[in-house]
Amino acid sequence: MAGEEDWRKTAETTKMSPEEVKRAGLEGAQRPPGHNPGGILHQRRGLPFGPITMAVTGFLVVGTIGYFTLYTLKKPEATAGDVAKVSANVATPEDTRPRK
Repeated sequence: MAGEEDWRKTAETTKMSPEEVKRAGLEGAQRPPGHNPGGILHQRRGLPFGPITMAVTGFLVVGTIGYFTLYTLKKPEATAGDVAKVSANVATPEDTRPRK
């Protein structure tokens, strides 16, 4: 007799309303969220920021890393402004040649 009732302990109740769970007598089968061993969690958490904000932030981080990389590799006679012009791709040949 106990073997016939074991299915009630492991019944899938995630897609059932509370009324359906009570009607079927499956209150004992409910588990707290996240306690589904071996199963796939169908829970999604929202991202902390919007996708546009994260894209702009990523672009700024990559740009900053690129600027400082160029700045550390610059020749001693180049200024920070020259590096900024080269990294923004607006430099003229006078900005990239050694000064006398």
